[in-house]
Amino acid sequence: MRHLWILTEERPKIEVLRTILELFSADTGGAFIDHLRIIPILTNNKFTFTYELIGYKSGVVEKVYIKTISGTGSFVDYLIYHQFNVPQPNDEPLYAIEETKTDDAESRNTGIFQRATKFVLVKTIYPASRLIMLYNLQVEQKKSPTETNIFGTRCFDTLGVEILGKKSSDNGELNPFRSIEDLINSKNSMRSPPAGNVPIKLRKDGDTIYVSGRLIKANRLSHDPNIGALSLISATLRKLGWNKNIVLTKHGLSQSHLTPTNKMILMCRQQNVEFEGLTLPSLGARKLPEYWKYENKGEKLGTIFVHLVVESFTNGFSIFENHAGCEKGYFFGSDKKPYAIQKYINKEKYKAGDHSQIVHIPDLILVDSDRDKVINIEGKKSINMEQGIEELNNFDAIESLYIKPHYPSHSIIRTVVLYGGSGEIIKEVAVGFLLNERGKMVLGPRAPELFTEAINNLCTAFGHK
Repeated sequence: MRHLWILTEERPKIEVLRTILELFSADTGGAFIDHLRIIPILTNNKFTFTYELIGYKSGVVEKVYIKTISGTGSFVDYLIYHQFNVPQPNDEPLYAIEETKTDDAESRNTGIFQRATKFVLVKTIYPASRLIMLYNLQVEQKKSPTETNIFGTRCFDTLGVEILGKKSSDNGELNPFRSIEDLINSKNSMRSPPAGNVPIKLRKDGDTIYVSGRLIKANRLSHDPNIGALSLISATLRKLGWNKNIVLTKHGLSQSHLTPTNKMILMCRQQNVEFEGLTLPSLGARKLPEYWKYENKGEKLGTIFVHLVVESFTNGFSIFENHAGCEKGYFFGSDKKPYAIQKYINKEKYKAGDHSQIVHIPDLILVDSDRDKVINIEGKKSINMEQGIEELNNFDAIESLYIKPHYPSHSIIRTVVLYGGSGEIIKEVAVGFLLNERGKMVLGPRAPELFTEAINNLCTAFGHK
C-alpha cells in the first residue's frame, strides 16, 4: 500500500495537516481522522529525520510521513505525494499548497501577490499538480475584501488555484476572468496608489500588452509584492489565450539588475515576458537547481524537532515561533489571543538612530505549564554556537513587552538549541539541546526540564531509555 508523504519547509502544523488529510480523503474516499500527533521516528535511539503523523486511517494509505525540505527560489510551503517510495524532486506531487496566516486585515499584498510567483513557477514544473492557496487565518477575516484581494483571487481562479480556509464572497465578484479585456478593465479600474508610486496598469497596443509596475527595491530586483503581481498578471494573460508580446514597463531596472536565476527572470523566461529596454540574461552553462531538496544543514532542523517533541510528549506548548526560513508566527498571550510582535520599542527613537529600540525575537518560545516556566530559544547551527549564546542577551525587550505581562507568575529561561556537526557532548551551560547531523539527541548540562522530559518520553515510546 502507498504512503502519504508531506514535504514542507515549514514547521508542520496540526490544523494544516488536518486540512490536507481532509482534502485527500475527499478525493480518495472515506477515512477516519482522530487526535493527530506528530512523532519523530527513531532508529537505534537516533532521529531518522522523518516524522510520522498518527491518528489517520485510510484504505489507501499505509503511513503518513512528514519530511523537511528546502526549496529553491520561490517555493510553495507543502508538496503532497501518494506513493510507496520516498519522493524525489522529479516525482509529480498530488498537491502543491501555499499556506498563509495573512489576510486583508493585515496586508493587502502579502496574502495574495507575494504568494503568486510561487504558483506560476510550480505550475510550470509540476503541471498536473493541484494548486491550493490555504488560508490558516489566526485573526478575524476582513468582512469586505479589498480591490487587491478581489483581483488577485480572480487571477488565482482563472489559473485554477483553489482557495481553502476563507469565506467566499456572495456577490459573484470573485469569478474567474472571462476574457483578456475583462482582466485589463478590472485592473485599470482599481484605485491608483499614492502619488509618487508607479501604478500597475495594463495597455494593449496591437500585438503587445504593456504592464507597468516598479520592480526595483534597495537597488535590486526584489520588490516582492510587485514581482508577484506582475507574475500573476502575465500568467493569467497566457491562460486566457494571449500568445503575443507581454512587456513590463516603468520597472526602474537596469541590465545589471537582471540575474539569470532570479525568480522573476525565471518567470519571464517561462511565460515569454520581456522587460522594456532590457534583455533577459541567458543561463549560459549554468544549470538551474532542482525545485527542492531534503534539508540537512539548516538550524531549523533542531528548533522544529524540539518544538514538535515538546508538543507531542509533554504538556508544554509554543506561544511564538520564528524558525529559520519559516513564516513568523504570532505571540499567543495567556488570554489565547494572537499578537503581532512589534519591530521596535519606540519607532521614532529607532529612526533617530537608537538601534537599542529593536525588539529582537527568538526562534521559539515554549511554555512549561507544569513548572510555570517560559523558555526563550535561540536556534543556531553547531558551528555558530558562540553567536547563539551571545544573542541570548538580546531578549530583554520581548520579555518585558510580551512575556512578563502575559505570564507574570512564570520564570523565564534562555537557552540555545543547536543542529549539525558530529559532536555528542555539550559543555556550555547556555546550550540546552543538540541534534547532530547523524540524528543523535544530546541534552545540555543544564537543559530545561521540559527538554529532558520530552526526550525521555520520546525514547521510552520507542523502547529506549
